[in-house]
Amino acid sequence: MTIRSHAAGLTTTEQIGQEISIAGWVNRRRDHGGVIFIDLRDKHGFVQVVCDPDRKDVFSLAESVRNEFCIQVKGLVRARPTGTENLDLITGKIEILCKELVILNTSVTPPFQLDDDNLSETTRLTHRVLDLRRPQMQKNLRLRYDVAMECRRYLDAAEFIDIETPMLTKSTPEGARDYLVPSRVHDGQFFALPQSPQLFKQLLMVAGFDRYYQIVKCFRDEDLRADRQPEFTQIDCETSFLNEIEIRDLFEDMIRHIFKKVMQVELANPFPVLTYAEAMKRFGSINLICEF
Repeated sequence: MTIRSHAAGLTTTEQIGQEISIAGWVNRRRDHGGVIFIDLRDKHGFVQVVCDPDRKDVFSLAESVRNEFCIQVKGLVRARPTGTENLDLITGKIEILCKELVILNTSVTPPFQLDDDNLSETTRLTHRVLDLRRPQMQKNLRLRYDVAMECRRYLDAAEFIDIETPMLTKSTPEGARDYLVPSRVHDGQFFALPQSPQLFKQLLMVAGFDRYYQIVKCFRDEDLRADRQPEFTQIDCETSFLNEIEIRDLFEDMIRHIFKKVMQVELANPFPVLTYAEAMKRFGSINLICEF
């Protein structure tokens, strides 16, 4: 049997009666009067593993297991006893009767519990690998992935193509300072990390590619802002032969598509638009309009 035949957090009543192999991290270990329960976690969620004293070698090894140990479990999927189901979990109606337990890697005592929501940023960044195991961080990174994928699907359907542009290039006279990378083969010469691929976008449009996009890294050697760090990601798009209204409608529709597919939220169609007079009345000055 392979190390993992099923995902721990996706095991359901459909697997009852099957012997499966799962792997993941110990979220909790509980000793209930001679029976040890292990809440095993993988990227999909949790499943309850039961180690009973009838299998002495398995039970003895389970006694040494602690939080965040990485383990493999082979066992029988069975229904939980009536009254012990947890309907908040996909796996809440079943449990795994452990027949074989393998400790893939041990762990020192974690400095915090992963379900602790009152952690300082210093603690989180000091123990970043544990921070990234927390459900909220896993959710955030999956959300970012889902948004990027829906963005790509929409732009692909709109006949945009993703073209990779160089990361090392010539410095350009733009607003922020460039990060410089010294050249090994040309003494005293430097490459610049691009603030944005603007020059390459323009080159591609003149070359006739018509519609292009990138979800791309950009670099600016500048002080931190509330919503931007020196290295950040942005969506760059360039298109030919469209007027202002067509461009606005295209990307408003992209935003609606992303919110609907990722968040199941319906946005207004079309977006509310302020006239110049309404904007002046609401915000009071051109400067504030631009900042908004």
